[in-house]
Amino acid sequence: MGTVLAASGGWTVGLVLGIVVVLVAATIVVTIVMLARRIAEQASGAVEGVEVVRGQTDALAGVGRINDSGVRILHAARALRKVAVGR
Repeated sequence: MGTVLAASGGWTVGLVLGIVVVLVAATIVVTIVMLARRIAEQASGAVEGVEVVRGQTDALAGVGRINDSGVRILHAARALRKVAVGR
């Protein structure tokens, strides 16, 4: 009878250890999913911030044309000065 109780106790210990391992694994998975959800929310906020910055800097697309116009005005002013001064 002692052998039967010892074998029965081994199964119980194994079953308890298996349940503990499954619970720990489930806890780890739940933690990872919660962290992933939080990261996704933060990434969404970052994307919104980038869109705001993009909207604020869209006006800079015309800077090249403005610079070209400024250079043309400068060259025209220099040419007028040469004509006016005679050099």
